[in-house]
Amino acid sequence: MIHTDMPNKKIHQGRNIKRFREMLGIKQDALAYELGEDWNQKKISLLEQKESVEKDILEQVAKILKVPTEAIENFDEEQAVNIISNTFTSNDTSTLNAINIQPTFNPLDKMVELYERMLEQQKEMIEKLEKLIERK
Repeated sequence: MIHTDMPNKKIHQGRNIKRFREMLGIKQDALAYELGEDWNQKKISLLEQKESVEKDILEQVAKILKVPTEAIENFDEEQAVNIISNTFTSNDTSTLNAINIQPTFNPLDKMVELYERMLEQQKEMIEKLEKLIERK
């Protein structure tokens, strides 16, 4: 999404990494483990504080979280909230009634798909942790 109304608005990529990581139920330690030996929880915490993240790191994190790189680069919560609040004001239900929402997908299927993906990631993480424990 291109921001034409606010050209100077910066997307906080670190905060977006944190947001997606938390939505997927992945701990900072687990993300650090996936990124490699020179990463730890503290380094992930610092990464999530950065407004702009290096392209190669952003791509690695996106791959681990299984989200498009563009999602981390472009997601703007404030703009999303503004769009929603401008579209559906509490005093004006005519806007809501006038919109004929016919999604091309079943939202429940998408939630199930996301849940299954989260379970699969959790299973993979447990397997990796078990292997790590066995090595010690």
